[in-house]
Amino acid sequence: MLVSPTIVPPLDPDFRPASLANRAFREAVAASGGGTPLVLGLERGDGSVSRFETAVFPDGHPRAEANLPYVERILKFLLWQRGACTVHVGGPASVATYLQECYSSGGTRDFDYHFMGRDVYEKPFTIVSCTPGAVPAENETTRPLGRHLEGCRIGFDLGASDRKVSAVIDGEAVYSEEVIWEPVKQSDPAYHYREVMASLQAAAAKMPRVDAVGGSSAGVYVNNRAMIASLFRGIPRERFHEVRDMFLRIGKEMGVPFVVVNDGEVTALAGSMSLEDNGVLGVALGSSEAGGYVTLDGNITGWLNELAFCPVDYSPAAPFDEWSGDKGVGAKYFSQQCVFRLAPKAGIELPVGCTDAEKLKFVQEKLASGHEGARQIWETMGVYMGYAIAHYADFYAIRHVLILGRCTSGSGGDIILNGAMDVLHREFPEIAASVNIQLPDEKSRRVGQSIAAASLPVL
Repeated sequence: MLVSPTIVPPLDPDFRPASLANRAFREAVAASGGGTPLVLGLERGDGSVSRFETAVFPDGHPRAEANLPYVERILKFLLWQRGACTVHVGGPASVATYLQECYSSGGTRDFDYHFMGRDVYEKPFTIVSCTPGAVPAENETTRPLGRHLEGCRIGFDLGASDRKVSAVIDGEAVYSEEVIWEPVKQSDPAYHYREVMASLQAAAAKMPRVDAVGGSSAGVYVNNRAMIASLFRGIPRERFHEVRDMFLRIGKEMGVPFVVVNDGEVTALAGSMSLEDNGVLGVALGSSEAGGYVTLDGNITGWLNELAFCPVDYSPAAPFDEWSGDKGVGAKYFSQQCVFRLAPKAGIELPVGCTDAEKLKFVQEKLASGHEGARQIWETMGVYMGYAIAHYADFYAIRHVLILGRCTSGSGGDIILNGAMDVLHREFPEIAASVNIQLPDEKSRRVGQSIAAASLPVL
């Protein structure tokens, strides 16, 4: 049920938004008489459970085949948004059977099968077929995060193109540093340890003492341990334990409270702190896409919020993500990867022999100089963002969406924001009326993440 968008991205006429396809499916089911209930229960390693309820065509219906791609894409989104090692599929047996085939070793979603089971929750990943009434009750856990600014603190943010660090005294940054690096290409864990320590020591030298250290980094972190992270994808599996426990080692060596969490969580925390409100979805457009969420009551969940792997485009021509082996996922639409993907279509030849950060700066300079093709790149991203926010609103209760990250620096951020708002006003007026979308100021865009990270530990 692919639907052409009313607003077509200038550089991507094949774009078929997930939000429109899902809306068309729901409307078709409702028009058929309401369909039959389908409940997905996502159970995580600690026993917490998320539920997602929808309706599909019953088995035997002439359009029942459409259930399969619809539910598979929904489950894919939920796995990376909320996480699970056991999925209870309460509904038509044909749907559960199809999902079991897809999410299996050697199946089309082999990456997700191993990631959710072996790598994150360290349990076998299973899909259980059952009736809607047999799906476990919702059991969500939330907790406060950060907002502690007293004392002398270090905050850091590790991205795939650059890392930032701030020295923060009683909530005020007295020093901030941004360093270009390329951790993804490094296979030696000692490189990561050395570079992170160099940033922490640089910040420590700017304060009379260090009371606490808080950090954010791309990936999945549990109790300061990196379960898996794209930053460390160059590390051989047999040596991954060295970076998995790297932050435990650093915290012990520094001898102060030390907390590191997913960068998306800190993105949302930074937004909630700056807006002085809750129900915040933070979306950071950097080397990849980072997402984080602060609930309506001001807490964070136990969810993954890895929006980089959540599908936003259902087009058969959607770009392929080489790491996850899937198409149309957020990383290819809301990051410098998107800029590089669209640059040739915009008539821009990227320089060779330089870092990704330098390539992005090159294209951003084209934008600043008035290059029409460069402007179309960010206009395309703005259209993507509008349809994606409508998609995210199906899965999150949100009052604010904060858009930030290196790709939003300069005029690019305003172009993305304006494009997204145009889409929402024209295609999803109910969301435009209830959700506030904004950018942080330039200073907050560049160092706000590391300052919010500094607030993570409790003294």
